[in-house]
Amino acid sequence: MASSVLVPVSEYLASSYHPDRDYIDGELKERNMGEEAHAEVQAILARIIGNHRAEWGVRVMTEVRVQTLATHFRIPDVCVVPSSRPRGTVIRYAPTLCIEILSPEDRMSNVQEKVNEYARFGVPSIWVIDPQQRVGYHASLHGFEQPADGVLRVVGSPIEISLAEIFAELDEF
Repeated sequence: MASSVLVPVSEYLASSYHPDRDYIDGELKERNMGEEAHAEVQAILARIIGNHRAEWGVRVMTEVRVQTLATHFRIPDVCVVPSSRPRGTVIRYAPTLCIEILSPEDRMSNVQEKVNEYARFGVPSIWVIDPQQRVGYHASLHGFEQPADGVLRVVGSPIEISLAEIFAELDEF
């Protein structure tokens, strides 16, 4: 069994990786990405949320590091935070919303592991979107649930996005 070289947190935070990687207990974890559908859905979501940023009182970011534990850094595909929070290089508080967009190579067990970590960190809303299957889910420690009306929402906020809107725009490309 091959062993990996552990990277100190300070080195991870001082380094740039292309693409950036999750960091779990000293190990750099590659993320599946790069497919057109993944990138397009990420751009669509960032644009939709960005267009409502003042109304919803949020900032939207892609590919930002979120420190969920002392030695855990995750990089959600899309991250939404309150606009009132100060800017920094790393998000060290629970975002309002973390969105993971599936790539064909993603394993659901790995996605559920990320979801569990976000939920335990206190992220109130986690969405998982599958561009290939044209579905989206509210994700939690208990699994994945498709919204009956096809609208993903952040409970207790005005944030809501129709899956039909996302996929209609995706189909325009």
